Amino acid sequence: MATLYQTYKHVIRFIVTFLAVYFIMSLSYKWYLDFSKTSTSQPDYITYQVAKQSQDLLNVFGYESRIALSEGEQWVRLYLNETYIIRVIEGCNAVSVIILFMAFIVAFASTFKKTVLYLLAGGILIYLVNVLRIAFISVALYYYPESEHLIHGVVFPLIIYGMVFLLWVIWVNYFVKLKKKDAENSTL
Repeated sequence: MATLYQTYKHVIRFIVTFLAVYFIMSLSYKWYLDFSKTSTSQPDYITYQVAKQSQDLLNVFGYESRIALSEGEQWVRLYLNETYIIRVIEGCNAVSVIILFMAFIVAFASTFKKTVLYLLAGGILIYLVNVLRIAFISVALYYYPESEHLIHGVVFPLIIYGMVFLLWVIWVNYFVKLKKKDAENSTL
């Protein structure tokens, strides 16, 4: 059994660390959402900010956009040229994607400084790309409403998850240095 553990210790450490970080961060986020729902019947602060920043970005690019809140709704309505286009819900704010990204990075940690800097840079990049994603979804749905499933259900999730995967590959290949002997013994 000790030999088996020795052979797969990096894999076991990765899985345990990933699951622990993911569980703790997801539980913390759930508590945040529960607190947000009990204190107001409006969407949580992060979701509202994502919608607001998407609106601001659309306005910068010359579109007339606005957001609106309705009493009792947990989402933000986004209008483009006075046409109701999308509702930005909690799942659109990219927090769960950032949690997934961070759990992987911590599970494959490098030095403390590199890990923290990459977590910050990656989290900010994912957030910014998500705001761009919502703005582009709005424009695409304004012009091509019949393609909603393709635009919202396929293309844009592929972009955000593809970017997270690319960030993981960059992290593993350029920032995490396993000792040569450990790398030879590891199956990851």
